[in-house]
Amino acid sequence: MTASENTRAAVMMMAGMAGFTLNDTCMKLVTQDLPLFQAIFLRGLGTSMLLAVLCHLQGALHFRVARGDRAVIAWRTLGEIGATVCFLTALMHMPLANVTAVLQSLPLAVTLAGALFLGEAVGWRRWLAILAGFAGVMLIVRPGTEGFDRYSVLALGAVCFVVLRDLSTRRLTPGVSSAAVALVTAVAITLVAAGASVFESWVWPAPGNVALLLAASVLIVGGYLFIVLAMRTGEIAVVAPFRYTGLLWALALGWAVFGDFPALLTLLGAAIVVGTGIFTFYRERAARPGG
Repeated sequence: MTASENTRAAVMMMAGMAGFTLNDTCMKLVTQDLPLFQAIFLRGLGTSMLLAVLCHLQGALHFRVARGDRAVIAWRTLGEIGATVCFLTALMHMPLANVTAVLQSLPLAVTLAGALFLGEAVGWRRWLAILAGFAGVMLIVRPGTEGFDRYSVLALGAVCFVVLRDLSTRRLTPGVSSAAVALVTAVAITLVAAGASVFESWVWPAPGNVALLLAASVLIVGGYLFIVLAMRTGEIAVVAPFRYTGLLWALALGWAVFGDFPALLTLLGAAIVVGTGIFTFYRERAARPGG
């Protein structure tokens, strides 16, 4: 890869993380007025339609799933549904930056789960990084304090569900279309939210909320596309650390839109999580053959 390709890829990754964080901001605003599952359902309609168009353009709208991939896609979809519900429920009641900071522990959690469930080799340096990273998470959620409640637990639950999603994704065969899998997941989330919204009091969305939901649909698909392009354009070692720019976006948007700014301990915990995550990523790369 050339330096210019890596630079473009890094910019794409930052754009992707901006898209995801702006989507989170739109959903936090919408759920101030609309019930959670109604908001997920309405966003899911827009997301599913956009992904269907993308699959059509890629010729992936009609695809066959190998028998071995069916169970994997089912587990991946379950992880995505659980992560969506847990994350957005936590986001309704917690500052944007705090929830986002907890999610930054994902690379550490995936490494831990890979070692425990897939038998992947993890050296002592990465074990220490994982322990330090989760200590950083504890600084963010601070169990035993007044600020720690069931929503903090849901944020941690979202991490667990995303780990299930990511480990399942690793098991997919190379021929499976990423866009098609994303479409299946989006439709499943939409259907689950539609069923759950029956038990909520339906609220007719105001024009402003409709605009936010449309924006959220575009932003989440745009974030997905930018990240895929980034990973295909540049070297993973250069591009992957730019995922953490999502936390910077969350800090800025949380302060500008909601007037929230994290406490010093939260910032310290987030810095530990990000630092250990980047270290773990580079150790994983060094441990690979030829790394």
